[in-house]
Amino acid sequence: MLFAVKMDVALPQDLDSDVRTDTLAREKAYSQQLQRDGEWVSIWRLVGQYSNLSIFDVRDNERLHEILWNLPLFPYMTIEVTALTTHPSDIAAV
Repeated sequence: MLFAVKMDVALPQDLDSDVRTDTLAREKAYSQQLQRDGEWVSIWRLVGQYSNLSIFDVRDNERLHEILWNLPLFPYMTIEVTALTTHPSDIAAV
């Protein structure tokens, strides 16, 4: 199942610098492993924002839920999920 996921990050200004550094390192490692595994298909930075738009290809809703809840930055995120399906005018889908 394909999903577009918009993630807005809002780290607290007073977050301890060591906690911030560790959290960001764990987030990067986790997301890159999911990319290598093929579940996190792509990630795009949204210009001028501390946000990304990502495409996930997972077996079901529950798997996406599990991935998102395990993001180290999850406590600091606002997330918007949109399920995707093939468009009949997509020439790549024919």
